[in-house]
Amino acid sequence: MPSEALFLPIFVPPRVGDAVSEHAWLAAMLAAESALARAEARVGVIPVDAAETIATCCEADRFDTAAIAEEGRRVANPVEPLVRALVAETGPDAGGWVHWGATSQDVLDTAAMLVSRDALDRILAELDAVASGCAALADAHRKTPMAARTLLQQAVPTTFGLVVAGWLVSVVEARERLRAIRTGRLAAQLGGAGGTLAALGPDGPAVARAFAEEVGLPEAPVPWHTLRGRVAELGAALDVAAGALAKIALDVTLLAQTEVGEVTERASGGSSAMPQKQNPVGAVLTSACARTVHGHASILTAALPQEQQRATGAWQAEWLALSGALAFTGGAAASLSETLEALEVHPERMAENLAATDGLVLAEQFAYFLAPSLGRPEAQRLVSEAAKRCAAGGRSLAAELADDAAVTAQVDADELERAADPAGYLGSASELTDRALARYRATKDWRA
Repeated sequence: MPSEALFLPIFVPPRVGDAVSEHAWLAAMLAAESALARAEARVGVIPVDAAETIATCCEADRFDTAAIAEEGRRVANPVEPLVRALVAETGPDAGGWVHWGATSQDVLDTAAMLVSRDALDRILAELDAVASGCAALADAHRKTPMAARTLLQQAVPTTFGLVVAGWLVSVVEARERLRAIRTGRLAAQLGGAGGTLAALGPDGPAVARAFAEEVGLPEAPVPWHTLRGRVAELGAALDVAAGALAKIALDVTLLAQTEVGEVTERASGGSSAMPQKQNPVGAVLTSACARTVHGHASILTAALPQEQQRATGAWQAEWLALSGALAFTGGAAASLSETLEALEVHPERMAENLAATDGLVLAEQFAYFLAPSLGRPEAQRLVSEAAKRCAAGGRSLAAELADDAAVTAQVDADELERAADPAGYLGSASELTDRALARYRATKDWRA
């Protein structure tokens, strides 16, 4: 890809990016050709010695990726020049059996599934690290009060543990969707020129079954040359996963603002112009990756309608988009796991922000506290009026309510003062955090 050497490493670490590299795609296409030859030899379609020779020659280092790509431009795919190069590599005896009964899309689609499988394993490992980081923070801060914010305004008290527990569940769910696709929706592709396996005669179904076994992928019920649901589903699941990561990154960025100051990225970066800056770099990179994933995933979804038995451009559009969606989802997770591992949480700043509105963050608490004795409509009215006086006059909400005779006729000032403690209005935050952690622990052994 243009500028790949300069920009891609900023977003995608090699441990993820290598899975979708040119070498990985070439190796996957050759793995498909090797599996095809072995499958056909098993069924008796081609000679066993020819299959062994073909398999031996299916090593990526034997081939010039740049030359294959250049020649592939003439035929709109890299498989045709690769097959010619493989024929030359295997020699005249075995060469005639290379790619027997297959079409270019069979090889490239199967390669795409192999690349996706390897990349997903790496992405799932990165998501494991994100989930682990979330779980540690949720557990450590289950009782750390902070302001919940709706429409970017303080709403009611919550805990940082519960906020992170929400992040945790979203990552666990995204991870489970990707794992389900990795185990159940990736499939081998073998249909021949028109999806009928005609060139293989009556042995077609047996070869297709053996091919799937040899390549280590499930066998699809029918060839899926222009039935692109599995590719679009993968793209959509990657988009959802990246979006879940981006939501966490956005929260971290907002909480790290100078005026908020409730978290800090310990390993954050500086500015070339402003020495005082401590930028949330990991969160920024996660957000950038997620936006890129969304663009790539939209191409995969847009490629769903394809013409009859072979697409005129939509299939070709998938290749870079699939690589990009896989790479940048992994990049988003890698950046975020590093961010969470080094995240500094500032409970004292959270407490200061909770106190900044002189008790207005507890307006709902006071309304529900007074409702049993005053009735809910009257309690809402009195608290609303007191809140306006509090905002205008600089006195606390509890003090304003204590000066209202209609309120003190029902409750005394000491009760109002006790109700003004944010830690007393956390609802089921602790229990909900425990539920999220239990959900995580129940699925922690994801690789089993």
